[in-house]
Amino acid sequence: MMTFPDLHFHLGDYADKLVTFLGDTLQGLFDFIFFVSSRTINGISDFLIWVPWWAFILVIFLIGWYFKTFFSGVLYAAFIFLIGTFGLWEDMMTTIAIIVTAVIVCLVIGIPVGIWMAFSHGFSAVMRPLLDAMQTMPSFVYLIPAIFFFGLGNVSAIFATLIYALPPVIRLTELAIRGVDKEVIESALSFGSSRWQMLRKIQLPQAMPTMMTGVNQTTMMALAMVVIASMVGAKGLGEQVLISINRIDIAMGFEAGISIVFLAIIIDRITNGIADKFQKHKGAL
Repeated sequence: MMTFPDLHFHLGDYADKLVTFLGDTLQGLFDFIFFVSSRTINGISDFLIWVPWWAFILVIFLIGWYFKTFFSGVLYAAFIFLIGTFGLWEDMMTTIAIIVTAVIVCLVIGIPVGIWMAFSHGFSAVMRPLLDAMQTMPSFVYLIPAIFFFGLGNVSAIFATLIYALPPVIRLTELAIRGVDKEVIESALSFGSSRWQMLRKIQLPQAMPTMMTGVNQTTMMALAMVVIASMVGAKGLGEQVLISINRIDIAMGFEAGISIVFLAIIIDRITNGIADKFQKHKGAL
């Protein structure tokens, strides 16, 4: 039987040295990120818990009604109420806080990067393999540097979620900007529009429906990381799923799992509704 030659190339050692170097060199930056992220998550979570349960459910109903239909608003409100009856109200708020923080960071980073890629073919060529790696690398791998940089807790969850959920908003922002009608751009240039004016007044409004699809995908991928992130100490519904696995508690696991499903349905439908609103507005123009 032929065996593989006795050759060894320890690529992982270089990755380990890189992470160690970054941890030693940028420790101050990581401490600052930890401070800001933890304060943001705790602030959002505390605010959501402070809001009366009926007021939160009412807001969900109104958002669902405005962006979808009256029946959708009632259904989403019922989902939220049902999660509360499971005794998972505070866990749900923590999960929402983590998702909101992760998505905001993804949008702050992803949209400018996507716009840059749309305007620069060279930068796009460099970024695409990196985005491919971010999307295909097993999500558990992201937890290792997250723990190294930020320790256990919700901030590590944000870091891991960021890597996993960032590519869709970048890719779809680039696609949306590149997909704007060339004749419209040429008309704007003929009237003397600067690149900034063209981006702000023409390309971004035209690209918004596709960009909202990217926001939807990023949000859903952030929600998909909830359970995995619980392995690095993230609180919320994912932690309840992890506890139920350790205890082999079917009832607890089902309630926590179906709560995540309810949140996924609500977030998906509402973000799609927002995208539809933009699409209708674009069509009216």
